[in-house]
Amino acid sequence: MTSHTILPSRNEDYGFFQTLTNCPLRDRRSDEVWALASKLIATAMHVDSEDEMIGIRDFLDSRMGRHFADDVVGALQNGALDSETAISSAICRWQGWCISSRTAREEGIPAGLPYLTGWVQHFAVTAAMADAG
Repeated sequence: MTSHTILPSRNEDYGFFQTLTNCPLRDRRSDEVWALASKLIATAMHVDSEDEMIGIRDFLDSRMGRHFADDVVGALQNGALDSETAISSAICRWQGWCISSRTAREEGIPAGLPYLTGWVQHFAVTAAMADAG
């Protein structure tokens, strides 16, 4: 795992943070679940840069982060013992999917990448381009 700083949400009213805040099955405070999700995603993706940590934060803050959170909540509803297990399950599921050619065309993410990796990298690149512009 990286030693990079876990970045706090910049959108607590939407995305992953809001979805998990409203989940009665979570076993930790919302900010702890956020930090855990960021850490587990970074570990799964072998993150090695601050830009990728920004990508994780922006992914979790986005509409896609809300969908990822829905998978976490679904795992909790289906018997995951704790938030860590539920997040790990969602990561495995999202990494098992691939970016489709349609998503590649529409979003500019290379087709065939693992879904979670593709979206996190998409948000990292988008943030870097905004900083450069």
